[in-house]
Amino acid sequence: MFMIFGASTDIGSAAHSSRIIQPVLHFLFPNLSAEAIDLVVTIVRKGCHLTEYAILAFLVRRARRSHLPPENRGWHWSEAAEAVWVTVFYAATDELHQTFVPSREGCLRDVFIDSSGAVAGMLILWVFGRVRKWW
Repeated sequence: MFMIFGASTDIGSAAHSSRIIQPVLHFLFPNLSAEAIDLVVTIVRKGCHLTEYAILAFLVRRARRSHLPPENRGWHWSEAAEAVWVTVFYAATDELHQTFVPSREGCLRDVFIDSSGAVAGMLILWVFGRVRKWW
């Protein structure tokens, strides 16, 4: 949460992240149009939203279950839902925080993207657990 909060400041703004992503794209694809570069930057930034909130949901679930004995550590959808709700709440407060940062904007669309990342993280964790049992 501390890392997400830090990225929600001016440091994580589109202007700063574009300065990293754009030169890499220019190097790899010198003929790429400015519109295409802007699209790729947006996709990378939103992909980071998905990833960081998937990781946050995983960590919330893991922290919530850390006190359980090994025999009680099976999958429970209610625990996954709890991790998602905590993550969604944090996403909403993070977007609220961004409304106070001049170079950022808080928007409901990003809360939806962040929430989707939390759900995807829990689904990936569930699938990974199922696959592990099959092997």
